[in-house]
Amino acid sequence: MSAILIDREIVHYEALGRGRPLIFIHGWVGSWRYWIPVMQAVSVQYRAYGVDLWGFGDTAKFTSGYALEEQVTLVERFMYEMGLMRVALVGHGLGAVVSLLYALRNPESVDRLFVVGYPFESKLIHSRLRNSPPQSLADWLLDRSSLSESVRSDVPKTDAQAIAASLSSIEHLALLEQMQSLTIPSVWVHGQNDPAIPAPGQDVLATLPETAHAVLFEESGHFPMLEESSKFNRMLMDFLDLPSGASPRQLQVKEEWKRRVR
Repeated sequence: MSAILIDREIVHYEALGRGRPLIFIHGWVGSWRYWIPVMQAVSVQYRAYGVDLWGFGDTAKFTSGYALEEQVTLVERFMYEMGLMRVALVGHGLGAVVSLLYALRNPESVDRLFVVGYPFESKLIHSRLRNSPPQSLADWLLDRSSLSESVRSDVPKTDAQAIAASLSSIEHLALLEQMQSLTIPSVWVHGQNDPAIPAPGQDVLATLPETAHAVLFEESGHFPMLEESSKFNRMLMDFLDLPSGASPRQLQVKEEWKRRVR
């Protein structure tokens, strides 16, 4: 296990590969662990870091760090301690919000953003995320296949207060407006069958900035990185391979890529 100390508390992370750095940030259910297959896929060309936020996985249950702004500060401190100057961020659910807030606070430090299950409106977040214990959330969002084990294995380590505190913070954010103010190239992935964070409608997608590209994974629920892993990994790699500053919207016209992942 790899770890650093922030404010004398343990922050757990794991790293794979060599090359340009990217950081994976998990959601409200699970930990860094369910990113392992994606991290392995990109590690051929990139240095991939998976980080546990405060209250999740093997990072300390540091209750004063559970608010969103403090989770963003964790990412800032992590980058400083690891000597990372400029990264790509990959976030899911809670990690999607943390990634966006980090990018808005530190645009010079983020080359591009790949987010999964971002809640464009707080009222669309299902109430079960706010009211259910972590194990119940895992049972709700996951099937019983072997793929779900990477999420389930660390669910007992989750502090329910960390989920509640982050969701309370979100209530005070203008989530859509925050996203619309982003100028960094970004891809926004949603699972069509996600019961926790519904995919945005066309009215929302029409307001996305030119630097943003939305992708719907039609056969996925809350965990498209597990449920449609080949397609997810290919999309992420193609996005990472774009020249710095290039619009990700060109990804949607790659018919060869579409055939390759069916």
